[in-house]
Amino acid sequence: MTQTHFDVIVLGAGPGGYLAAERLGHAGKKVLLIEEIALGGTCLNVGCIPTKTLLNGAKNYLHAKEAGQFGVDATGVTYDWARMQEWKNQVVAGLVGGVGAAERKAGVKVINARGHFDGPGKVTADGVTYTSDHVIIATGSVPVMPPLPGAADNPAVVDSTGILSLDEVPSRLAVIGGGVIGVEFASLFATLGSEVTVIEMAPEILPFMDDDMAAQLRGAMSNITFELGCKVESLDGASVTYSKDGEHKVLEADVVLMAVGRRSATTGWGAEEAGLEINRGVVVDDRMRTNLPNVWAIGDVTGRSLLAHAAYRMGEIAAANILDPQAHRRGEVMRWHTVPWAVYCLPEAAGVGLTESQAKKEGRDVLVAKVPAQMSGRFIAENGFRAPGSAKIIVDPTTHQVLGVHVLGAYAAEMIWGAQAVLEMELTVEDLRQVVFPHPTVSEVIREAAWAVKL
Repeated sequence: MTQTHFDVIVLGAGPGGYLAAERLGHAGKKVLLIEEIALGGTCLNVGCIPTKTLLNGAKNYLHAKEAGQFGVDATGVTYDWARMQEWKNQVVAGLVGGVGAAERKAGVKVINARGHFDGPGKVTADGVTYTSDHVIIATGSVPVMPPLPGAADNPAVVDSTGILSLDEVPSRLAVIGGGVIGVEFASLFATLGSEVTVIEMAPEILPFMDDDMAAQLRGAMSNITFELGCKVESLDGASVTYSKDGEHKVLEADVVLMAVGRRSATTGWGAEEAGLEINRGVVVDDRMRTNLPNVWAIGDVTGRSLLAHAAYRMGEIAAANILDPQAHRRGEVMRWHTVPWAVYCLPEAAGVGLTESQAKKEGRDVLVAKVPAQMSGRFIAENGFRAPGSAKIIVDPTTHQVLGVHVLGAYAAEMIWGAQAVLEMELTVEDLRQVVFPHPTVSEVIREAAWAVKL
């Protein structure tokens, strides 16, 4: 007899969904995980992992070409796009298999089907209605395709999914959108030799990034042409017509990447019919509760933070509060302001917390210190004296609490977790100064920034 009642049903097996299911399964709950396409969701299959795998190939290619300055002869270095794609597919397949194994180990039942949320405690999949004590919504997000004339059904236009499967590296790539997706793909293909132009409506790329740091990052990517403050008007094949300062321009390309962002997937699975409150995404509180009893939402579908690591934490918080209604009292709540971000372009950039530009817009007084990455001996040894890089720290002038840390340069994404812990623990800059950083490491630039703050 088919089991149809579970303690928890999770709708969507992206990072937040599969981790929540795993946590609950190991805690002894009977869990049903429903996923329409593939375990791992967008991040693992057509997002974070395949993108970073290809970027690693581009990074290795770049490092090989630049190896001469470090005494390594790598003359005649080339890349093989087909083999890069093959490695990408191997990585994805291996990790998807790993997620499936983890769910089996946790005792989670997985169904590959499109689920429909029928209301609290009720989900239908493949014609079978399943009931549960709790439902976790984790339907993720989808790429935004703006209604530009000539964009629909245009074979020259791809989104973040389509560009991962190109048969060859395009000679000319037009990127519409200077956010994370646009900048990462621009960096990837420019490093591999494409002539890349990024067209961005805002006055600067990466709007969440500190203005000063974003400008420095853009300057470091000299192999990319950035057209800022522009409005795209139409497309004709791979020709992009846009306006800047009242002047109309046409950019000729071979492929156009539409990278204007992603939106929460809130339609087509029963959200509105069931009465879920929606505002950009499914509305949740800091415990991931929705307006419906025992219905939780996590990850991109909330519209709060469209980042895989944010989804992981949301999934853990939802699971913790399902297992223990008092979990919030021991800190199992979402602290949105301490979610770090990272951009895996060449060079990397990462940050957490308040930026200097945000403080200025809010009229806040802050103490700011910025130091070059060359204050790290390892950074110079591995990247050279002129490689772009810096660290900036934002501090409250009264309490001396660290409000933000931002890093540009090699390994930025690998070290930002430490800065997140500083914000999470509400440490002061004096506390940070007492942390012993291993030497020589690039992470020491954060320590140098802390000591550069004039208290």
